[in-house]
Amino acid sequence: MKGWMKSLALALTVAILFVSCAKQPTQEINNAQTAIEAVISEKGDIYAADELKKLNDDLQAANDEIAAQSKKFFKKYGTAKEMLAKLVTDAEAVKALIPARIEEAKNNALTAQNEAKAAVDEAKAFLEKAPKGKGTKADIEAMKADLAAAETALAEIQAAIDAEDFFGAGDKAVLIKDKAAAISEQVKAAIDKVKGRR
Repeated sequence: MKGWMKSLALALTVAILFVSCAKQPTQEINNAQTAIEAVISEKGDIYAADELKKLNDDLQAANDEIAAQSKKFFKKYGTAKEMLAKLVTDAEAVKALIPARIEEAKNNALTAQNEAKAAVDEAKAFLEKAPKGKGTKADIEAMKADLAAAETALAEIQAAIDAEDFFGAGDKAVLIKDKAAAISEQVKAAIDKVKGRR
C-alpha cells in the first residue's frame, strides 16, 4: 500500500510539474504575426484598415491571455492557441478581400478622373461664352487661371493612379471637379445677369 501511495505521489508531482511548465504557444504567435504581416504587404493598411486594426487587437488579446496564464501555477494556453488560430484564419480572409477592394478603389478613381475632366471641359466651354466687357475682364482672367491650374492638376490624378494611390487620385479629382463646377456656376451667373439686362 505504501509503495502504491509513493507511486501516486510521484505521478502527481510529475503531472503538476508538467502542467506548470506548459510551453507558451511561440509557434502560434509567430504564425499570427506572419499572417498580419502578409495582410500589410498586400496593402491591408490602406484597403483593409479597420480589419487590420481588429487583427492587431486580437493579437494583443491573445498576448494578454498568454501573459495571464504565464503567471499561473497551472498554465493552460489552450484558449490563447484557439485565439491565435482564429486570428490566422481571419487574416487570410482579410487578405483575400484586398484585391477586390483595390479594384473598386481603382474604378472609383477612374470614374472620378473622368468626371473631373468632364467638369473642366464644361467650364472651358462656358468660359468661351462668358460675357466680355471691361467689368468682367479681370474675373474672366482669374477664372482662366483657375481653370489652367485645374487642367494641370488633372495630370496629377493620372500620376496618382499610376502610382496606385487610388484614394489620393479620387480626392484630387473631387477637388478639381468642384473647382471646375464653381467656375461654370460663376460664368452661368454672369451670362444670366447679362441676359437680364436685355
